[in-house]
Amino acid sequence: ENNITGFINIIDACRQHKIEHFVYASSSSVYGNREDVPFRETDNVDHPISLYAASKKSNELIAHSYSHLFQLKTTGLRFFTVYGPWGRPDMAPFIFVKRILEDKPITVYNDGNMIRDFTYITDIVEGICNVIQANKLDYKYKLYNIGNSKPVGLMEFIFEIENTLCKKANVLFDKVRTGDVLKTYSDITELENDFNYKPITGIAEGINNFYQWYKQYKL
Repeated sequence: ENNITGFINIIDACRQHKIEHFVYASSSSVYGNREDVPFRETDNVDHPISLYAASKKSNELIAHSYSHLFQLKTTGLRFFTVYGPWGRPDMAPFIFVKRILEDKPITVYNDGNMIRDFTYITDIVEGICNVIQANKLDYKYKLYNIGNSKPVGLMEFIFEIENTLCKKANVLFDKVRTGDVLKTYSDITELENDFNYKPITGIAEGINNFYQWYKQYKL
C-alpha cells in the first residue's frame, strides 16, 4: 500500500498542484541478483526477486508515465543499503548492535557470504538535497544510483561493529533467505557528474556515529 497506492496518491497530487519536480526513493533491490557489478542505471531491471523490489520498479514505471503524460519532471534515486542514526529498527545495523549489547546471538544468512554497498545517511541526505536544489534540469525523467560505491562483506561489517562495541558477536549462520540479494554495488558516476555527489563516510566512521547515537537514544 505504501509503495504502490501511496506512491500513486503522492505523484498524482504533484500533477494536480503543478509541482515542478518530483524526487522519490527507489531501491537497489530493483537490480535483483545480477552477477555483473557495479550496478548501472542502464542495466536491465526486469527480474526483481522480491515483491518489495517489484513495487519499487513499479514506482519507476509510474513516474515515467506521469513524466510522459503530464510533463512532470521526476527523479528516482535508487538507494543502496542506507544506515546510520534514526535508521529503521528492523534493519541489520540496528539489530546487530542491539543484540550484541544484550548478549544475544545474531543470525547471519548465507553463511555471511553477502556483499553490501553500505551508504551512510548523511551522504544520502546530501545527495538528495543536491538533486532537490538543482536550478535547472535538462530531463523530464531520470534514474540515479545513490550509494557509496565501496561495497564491503557482511562479515567485515559485523567485525567493525564488534570493534566499535569492544564486544564479540555470537553469530548463528543460516541459509540464504528467499528474496535476499547476494550483493549490491553502485556505479554512482551519473549522480557524481550531474549533481556533484560525493559520499565521504567510511564504514568505521559510520558505525561509530551510529553507535554514539544509539547510546543516547536507547541506553
